[in-house]
Amino acid sequence: MHYALDIRTFLFSHYFYTGVRIAIGVVGLTLLVFNVADMPTTMTVFLGALCTSLMDLPSPLRHKFNEMLAGVLLCTVVMLIISLCAPVPWLVSAMMVVVSFFASMMVVYGKKTMPLQFAALMVMTLSMENQVPISDAFLHAVLFLGGGLGYLAYSMTVSWFLRRRIKQQVLAEALFELARYLRIKADFYDVKHDLAGQFNQLVRQQIVVADKQQASRDLILRDLHTKQDGLLVQVHLSMLELYEQVLSTHADYAFLRQHFGDSDVMVFLRDLATKAAQDIESIAYAVTRKKASEPSVNYKAELRAVQFEMQELALPGPRQASEEALTILRVTYNKIRDIIELIGQVHQATRNPVDPLPILPGSDMTPFLTQQKFKFNMLLVNLRWQSPIFRFAIRVALAVTTGLWIASHLPYMSHGYWIVLTIVIILKPNFSATKQRMADRLIGTVIGCLITMLILRFVHNPLGQLAVLFAASVAAPAFTYIKYRYTAIAASVQILMLLNLLVPAGHQGVIGERLIDTIIGVLIATVFSYVLPAWEYRDLPKLLRNVLKASQRYLTASRDMLEGKVQDDFFYRVCRKGFMDSLAALISALVRMMDEPATKQRAVRELNRFIVQNYLVAAHIAALRLMLRRQQEHLPQAAISKLIEDTYLEASEHLAEAQRLLAPKPRKRGGAVVVSPEAPEDKALSGKIELIGPVTPAPIPAEASAWSGWANLRRRSHQLNQDLKEIVAQTAAIDKELRKVPD
Repeated sequence: MHYALDIRTFLFSHYFYTGVRIAIGVVGLTLLVFNVADMPTTMTVFLGALCTSLMDLPSPLRHKFNEMLAGVLLCTVVMLIISLCAPVPWLVSAMMVVVSFFASMMVVYGKKTMPLQFAALMVMTLSMENQVPISDAFLHAVLFLGGGLGYLAYSMTVSWFLRRRIKQQVLAEALFELARYLRIKADFYDVKHDLAGQFNQLVRQQIVVADKQQASRDLILRDLHTKQDGLLVQVHLSMLELYEQVLSTHADYAFLRQHFGDSDVMVFLRDLATKAAQDIESIAYAVTRKKASEPSVNYKAELRAVQFEMQELALPGPRQASEEALTILRVTYNKIRDIIELIGQVHQATRNPVDPLPILPGSDMTPFLTQQKFKFNMLLVNLRWQSPIFRFAIRVALAVTTGLWIASHLPYMSHGYWIVLTIVIILKPNFSATKQRMADRLIGTVIGCLITMLILRFVHNPLGQLAVLFAASVAAPAFTYIKYRYTAIAASVQILMLLNLLVPAGHQGVIGERLIDTIIGVLIATVFSYVLPAWEYRDLPKLLRNVLKASQRYLTASRDMLEGKVQDDFFYRVCRKGFMDSLAALISALVRMMDEPATKQRAVRELNRFIVQNYLVAAHIAALRLMLRRQQEHLPQAAISKLIEDTYLEASEHLAEAQRLLAPKPRKRGGAVVVSPEAPEDKALSGKIELIGPVTPAPIPAEASAWSGWANLRRRSHQLNQDLKEIVAQTAAIDKELRKVPD
């Protein structure tokens, strides 16, 4: 369950704050205008504020202003165009198809433009029946612009005063998701949970964690002025250190289960990890409430119990465990203790306001922050048949055309805009999101209509109905990104209550028409979701290559850092983020593919294995870094450098082999064979590997045998390359499956 669906956290989350902010702005501005103007003027201003509010999301203030201003200007132009064409039925229909196409093409700039696309399509649909003279069309556009700019000014003012509060809420959300990530890891120690299933949950949660941490970076690492800003930066950086430690705690869970099963020591390890997750949640609760976090979780009993069990397992007797099993158990226990220690540092960070500048001395945070890039060339490049966004735009335009045609032939006075609005709400760039929106939109509309009928049956006071309208206006934006079905319910109540306040006598007929129009819109969207589809398997080769290239860069950066070739870990962190982002993109594609028809799914088992192995590689790299950083005294530096060099050379060989497997195969052009040239860095790497040949295990140096961490270092190094070998095998299997599909 999403953390914000718990009432304890929902009321303090940025989702609820966003809903309240939008409701006050939209409803408040509408009531102010209604006191001094007539109903048509009020509704035009309301529409301007409502469309602008769709862009009102937690963002850096400069980004928020740019996004909302773009929404105001674009939607004003769309409204003016549609209003001017509205008196001529064939012209307005043609223009709506054109607007639908170009608005959908904006999705090429990423998920940040999804609300902008929907805002443009919404104002298009709500303006299609606005048949007014040309002079009134310009007047309505000015009123719409005024409503949008009025809401923009209101939202920016409120967001400026609450800018630190929004930072706290977004940071708390990242902590909540990290706690859930650790809860999933805790279940690895429980034999009742299937290992493969747990790994699938874990890597999917990693997408969420990465996304929320990026949202936190974008807000926390900008606009640093006060000590409270420094406190949030300190908590954020401590959270990232904690995340890397949690990532590095991967153990050989199959080995632990085989040797210890459901014994007490495994139960205690699970309880420790679960308590650690609860501890992180307590920090998140404190951050959302603007309070310093005090440790409230006691680990003493479980820590002592694990120590006692390890002592018992080391004694001769029927319970005695092998030395290898005990070593892995001790390492796992020590890593959980390190997690607990780092959680204590996060607690401490919430209590100490500090100057933000010394925390980030001279660091360029640009590689870690999301940048706004809206280049016109990107739009032109995607105006081609092979582009998934181009096909999506055509799909939306065709669906809108069909919806308009059906609406014009219905036997009753249909509100054609509701059919079109249903279509543009449901149709998304990928089949997975479209499929989910179909059910949510239909069920939400039915429930919303039933709720509205009950409210109108028992609530006759306009003030009571206005209160219901305000509550629905809060809920509609608040649940958009956590439970869209609730948004569909609230949006239906919102529109129907608004129409009832405008035309009190006609609400019963309106509700019935809404249900019919929604069903028609859902059916049209369902049919067109199969028209010119962009099936996920077509993008898999590119995504796989991106993961392998990012893994190579991450591997090189970690080697340079471990060998002391760089002064700090800045480049390592940049490469780690790049690797995690590429892996998250692949996981997202796999999850979406699982929602597609079975005939369009390819290499699902192999992809799952590939993702898990890459996750393990990241865990091994993180573990090697932390191991050497925490045990810097009496290190056998020469032996360690030799081991690292050999390990990473072999690892590079495996990654190069995997990349060769996915390289585009030779193509025939005019009878000649054209071979894709190998990248320069790949040539250099391949040449180096061919000269050196396979790496053979070296005997243990005398100086290394005396160091307590040597065995663990070698074990991790060996596991790293074993998992990379498995990546090569899975890459070959995936490539074989994908090549069965004709282009």
